[in-house]
Amino acid sequence: MDPDSVKSTLSNLAFGNVIAAAARDLQKEMVAKDKAQAAPASHDEVDLDELLDDPELEKLHAERIAALKKEAEKREVLKRKGHGEYREITEGDFLGEVTSSEKVICHFYHHEFYRCKIMDKHLKALSSVYVGTKFIKLDAENAPFFVSKLAIKTLPCVILFRKGIAVDRLIGFQDLGSKDDFSTRALENILKMKGIIDEKKKDDEDEDDESESKNRRVRSSTAQDSDSD
Repeated sequence: MDPDSVKSTLSNLAFGNVIAAAARDLQKEMVAKDKAQAAPASHDEVDLDELLDDPELEKLHAERIAALKKEAEKREVLKRKGHGEYREITEGDFLGEVTSSEKVICHFYHHEFYRCKIMDKHLKALSSVYVGTKFIKLDAENAPFFVSKLAIKTLPCVILFRKGIAVDRLIGFQDLGSKDDFSTRALENILKMKGIIDEKKKDDEDEDDESESKNRRVRSSTAQDSDSD
C-alpha cells in the first residue's frame, strides 16, 4: 500500500474520532442544560391555599385549638379556687381550702419569725408558676386547733395536702440544708420530689434559670453598693 495513502487513511480516522468525541461532549452538555432548566420546576413553592384546605392539617389544627382551650378553662377553674397566688387564710377557712383542691401547700407561720418570712418569699415565687397546686399560709397563733391536731411543733412548718389529707411536711429548713440562704430552685426541687407540684417544661426551666441569674446579679450589685457606702 502506498505510504501516502496509509497516512491519509489514519488521518481521516483520527479526525473521525475527534468529531465523535466532540459530538458526545455536546450531547452531554445539552442533557445537563435540559436538567438544569427542569430543576426549578421540581422546587416550585407549595401553594399555601392548598395546605390550608388539607383535611388532615385542619384536623390537627382543630385538635390543638381544642387542647389549648381546655387547658385555659382548667386554669380559670383553678384560679377561681384560689390557685395561682399565695394567699393568707383563717382557721375558719382551712378545711374548705385544703379539701377543695387536689394539691395544697399550707405554710403555718409566725409573723415575727424571720425564717417564716424567708419561706413566704419562696412560696410566693412558686405559686404563680405552679397553678395546679394551691399555695396558702395560716398564722399558727390564730389557728391553735389545727396546730394541735396536726402536731405542729416547729415553725415554719409547710404541710402538703392531697385531696384533703396531709401526706408530708417540711419542718423548719431541715430539708433545705438548715441554711437561710437556700434558693427557690432548691425548695422547688424538694416539692417536685414529693409530688406536690408538677414537672415543668424545659422552656420554663430555662426562663427560671435566666431569672435566677438576674436576681443573683442584682443581689451582687446591691452588696457592692453597700460596701462602697
